[in-house]
Amino acid sequence: MHLELPRTRLQSLKDFIKHYLMIVLSILTALGLEAWIEHAHHKHAAEEASVRIDAEIQQNLAEIERVLEHDRARMEALAHLRDVLAADIKAHASDETIRQHAHANAPDGLYLDYRWPVLRREAWDLAVANQSASWIDNERLRAYSSIYASQTASLNNLAADIPLVLNGPHAMDMGLDFDNDDYQPRELLHVASQMAGTVHEVVSMLDGLHKRIEAAIAADKQHGHS
Repeated sequence: MHLELPRTRLQSLKDFIKHYLMIVLSILTALGLEAWIEHAHHKHAAEEASVRIDAEIQQNLAEIERVLEHDRARMEALAHLRDVLAADIKAHASDETIRQHAHANAPDGLYLDYRWPVLRREAWDLAVANQSASWIDNERLRAYSSIYASQTASLNNLAADIPLVLNGPHAMDMGLDFDNDDYQPRELLHVASQMAGTVHEVVSMLDGLHKRIEAAIAADKQHGHS
């Protein structure tokens, strides 16, 4: 802020007061204009950041829905194989019958093939880095923060939970044995059950994440944001 003060000689106290008031008014006007410009800049930056973040969140939701469709289908196929094996073993079916049923219900082999969506966060990270996130309305900022925190937590939980459900190396060995038709039916049942449980865990996590994101969006809308 730069002010050019008038170079006039003051003849009286009245002139001094007028001159003083003019300086004060000029300073206040300049400060007010500067504050207004800064506020307008912050508001514009916050709006641009919100548009980018909203688009990114919608993209992530669409990716979750796409992956969920695949994972649900894989979960149902593995669960069906597990149930067929369990029914045959319970009925004391012959090993040959169990093998026939197993290969009929897993014609492409025994494999896991769950998928996890690529959840983007570039728009959010940029808003944090350039500080435009700090100018977003508090309620909306809280919604954004909870969404991205949920994405990170879900991925971390997945990495921690799957080793508790699935014996990965053994499942890979069983897949190879299945292709070579060299396995014990009960052992196959155990692995198929682990695989079905693993994909069920993934589907549950993605369902939960999808619901939490939608809930955060709904809560933001309730506070008057579009």
